[in-house]
Amino acid sequence: MKTRLSILYSCFVRMATIWLPDVPVFMYFRGFLYSLMMKHCGKNFLVPSTVIINSLSGLWVGDNVGFGHRTIIIATDLTIEDEAIIGPNCLISGGNHTFQGRSYRFGPHAAKPVIIKSGSWICGNCVVTAGSILPARSVLTPGSVLTKAFKKSDSIYSGQPAKFVVETHNELPADLQPTT
Repeated sequence: MKTRLSILYSCFVRMATIWLPDVPVFMYFRGFLYSLMMKHCGKNFLVPSTVIINSLSGLWVGDNVGFGHRTIIIATDLTIEDEAIIGPNCLISGGNHTFQGRSYRFGPHAAKPVIIKSGSWICGNCVVTAGSILPARSVLTPGSVLTKAFKKSDSIYSGQPAKFVVETHNELPADLQPTT
């Protein structure tokens, strides 16, 4: 029942605030309104008017999280940790269809949690599927499809399905290091 109520509330917030311009003050306000039905919401939750969130009751969001335009969230168990950003036109889905009889049409829904760790960046036009984990301070490159749980932080993941590409150390280059 709570999930259904959160879906209705999410639709209400979207319809009631869609006319507000997408400037930070109104995007933070929209995030605040969404937070009233979420499992947890940190400060500075940034949500543009074109974002669609299917269920708020299972959404856990840390501090300083931002969504890009036209992002769609269809997950009942989604954790987005501090300072993670989601680019435009992304889809995050926490469920899959299962095969029953002769098709996927009538198979039961199989939900799994999705976790976006702190400091991560999901670039534009990405898909994140059920059971996926994007490690801390990692990048999912544009157009990638994250289909599994990765563990290596400070890395770049790319492809369809996404694979480990390279480890980044997020350190300053030698010429920018402070002098002692």
